Amino acid sequence: MSSPHPPQNGTFDVAVVGAGPTGLSCAIELKRRGVSAVVFDKGCVVNSLYHYPTHMTFFTTPELLEIGDLPMTAVREKPTRAEALKYYRRVADHYRLDIRQYERVDDIQGADSGFSVATTNRKGAAGDYEARKIIIATGYYDVPVLMNVPGEDLPKVLHYYKEPHPFYDCDVTVIGAKNSAAIAALEVYRAGGRVTLIYRDAKLSDRIKYWILPDIQNRVKNGEIKAYAETSVLAITEDTIRVATPDGEKVLKNDFVLAMTGYSPDLAFLRRCGITLEPETQKPRTNAETLESERPGVYLAGVIVAGMHTNEIFIENGRFHGIAIADDIASKLNTA
Repeated sequence: MSSPHPPQNGTFDVAVVGAGPTGLSCAIELKRRGVSAVVFDKGCVVNSLYHYPTHMTFFTTPELLEIGDLPMTAVREKPTRAEALKYYRRVADHYRLDIRQYERVDDIQGADSGFSVATTNRKGAAGDYEARKIIIATGYYDVPVLMNVPGEDLPKVLHYYKEPHPFYDCDVTVIGAKNSAAIAALEVYRAGGRVTLIYRDAKLSDRIKYWILPDIQNRVKNGEIKAYAETSVLAITEDTIRVATPDGEKVLKNDFVLAMTGYSPDLAFLRRCGITLEPETQKPRTNAETLESERPGVYLAGVIVAGMHTNEIFIENGRFHGIAIADDIASKLNTA
């Protein structure tokens, strides 16, 4: 189990924001160097992975998801979501990491060697921590890209897809042209949902996994899934969705909308933390070798280093950020 921890306060060498694979890797590398660290997450451990579709299989092999030199095993060649969640729980237990689940970091004040971290847990209790250094590893999966159309805030509009069962015998509109949209459309169709797929481009993305693309294309070709290309959403009501197609506006019967429109880093949080972002790419300005930001003492790790170019960094390469960051922090703390 993760190590027991005291109430909502404490002093640490480093506060890590985000308990995903990259945040956990940072905490492990710090611990190996004798640096104390506390890890915060507004959700559960590896919260982003938890929100992946229930029966998802990774498009990678187990060793590329490993952190802390602990081997990951899988029944088949590629691990499933369930196997990954079990693995990262085991990592947290093995290294006895101090992880504060369901505790959101609201603000980071102070300066290098003297930061104050304000938090709120799921019970609404405020926390106040002190840390000499900060690592932000918040990923990008917590902020969905909105369509900004009337009705998007209705309960029937979902930006996260878990499994198809709730959509049996329902009229479901899936929005998006990439892998997540294709998977959702296929699974809901096979679970007895009546699926309409809507996307703005002229065709489905070539980046859809090679074994999924022909499947979704054939379902559309056979009329089993209705698809509208070069189409955008205009409005959503309790019973319908209104779209603009190349042939004019259409109003479709609708029970649920699965808006697989993508996700972005929490750029507002980064700005509140004093991180400078490049105007065009929204990439944070960091030291290429140490990943320290322009705010001294604050480091960035994982996919947020890439800004809006989230396809540049994945678990497979972001997990190594912890080594460079921990080396730099340990050397600075030892010479302070």
